[in-house]
Amino acid sequence: MSRFDGYFLRQLLILFGFFTLVLVGVFWITRSVSLFDRVISGGQSAMVFLEFTALTLPTLIRTVMPMAVFAAAVYATNRLSRESEMTVMLATGSSPWRLARAVVLFGLVAGLMMAVISVFLRPASVEQLEQRQAEVAGDVTAQLLNEGEFLHPTYGVTVYIGEIDLDGTLSEVFVSDRRDPVNPVSYSSKTAYLVNNDTGIHLVMLDGIALRLDQQGLTLSSTLFEDASYDISQLTNTNNMAKRSLEAIPTIELMRDRDAISASEEFTKGELIDELHQRFSWIAICVAVAMAGYATLMLGSFSRFGLWPQILGAFTILVLLEGVRGFVSPVVIEDPNMWGLLYLPAIIGIAISCLFLLIAGRPLVRRRYREAPGALTRA
Repeated sequence: MSRFDGYFLRQLLILFGFFTLVLVGVFWITRSVSLFDRVISGGQSAMVFLEFTALTLPTLIRTVMPMAVFAAAVYATNRLSRESEMTVMLATGSSPWRLARAVVLFGLVAGLMMAVISVFLRPASVEQLEQRQAEVAGDVTAQLLNEGEFLHPTYGVTVYIGEIDLDGTLSEVFVSDRRDPVNPVSYSSKTAYLVNNDTGIHLVMLDGIALRLDQQGLTLSSTLFEDASYDISQLTNTNNMAKRSLEAIPTIELMRDRDAISASEEFTKGELIDELHQRFSWIAICVAVAMAGYATLMLGSFSRFGLWPQILGAFTILVLLEGVRGFVSPVVIEDPNMWGLLYLPAIIGIAISCLFLLIAGRPLVRRRYREAPGALTRA
């Protein structure tokens, strides 16, 4: 690798890191607002929010990485052209194909990063995230410990706690259990405690009243009690792990045990094939968008105003490739034998890049020289 290739590659990697951080930060702030509200309102701590955020980062990075690769290629090429460095290299006899070596290597490096994230890290993080979400959803104690809110830990049950003292005493407690529609029961007490023992989690209420409605006899009975125990451990039935999503299935398992997964988890063969090849197609798209951004800008000549028409054209190509990616996925799910279509966006991007480099390497005679045949001689 020549010194210019190394210089060009360093510029690409630095800009890639910058754009990745910016895009991840923007997307993270957008998503973390709703995630923070959902986690904190569920009675969880800030550490749970940070854990959930860390587990969503591989998915977020995979989403923004192609855009960061494209932005780095376009920005670096435009800056080298604006500062005449690219023009000098072309004037010394280097062809656009020759200068593309650094861009191809940059795309391969980004593709290697994408392979680690898409094939290994993201499935593992999604699986862990789903497990933690199920655990948090079943953490009834955390769900109940919210002051001044009517909470619904499960269908048909409403709990209200007026105040929680520092010693764990619950004040002004109300519980409505409507899971039995024929005989709904409501409890209210001045104070209560959460007790966790071998038989489960119990809400022990002191100095309260229990109201039971018999809808068949249309009677309402009331019972005053000094202490009463309400078993809330049965509310943890919602902690059963739901079936995992496609994104949580390890790549090795998708490659070896598709038939077993399809039979046990009710995923179609098309969905499994689509998910498997989607993970690898993200690798190829990194190389394609890097080449597309560089090759499109090489079509333009030096201008002090930059290469804005070429930049717009490169962005249009990026939108086109993303549109093709969204179009081919349903086709593969319908017919798994068409899995090769998932690599079509990358093939199109590389083909367009090669065509543009071919055109840039054989420029036409400029019109101003045709209009003034002696211009070269006079120069």
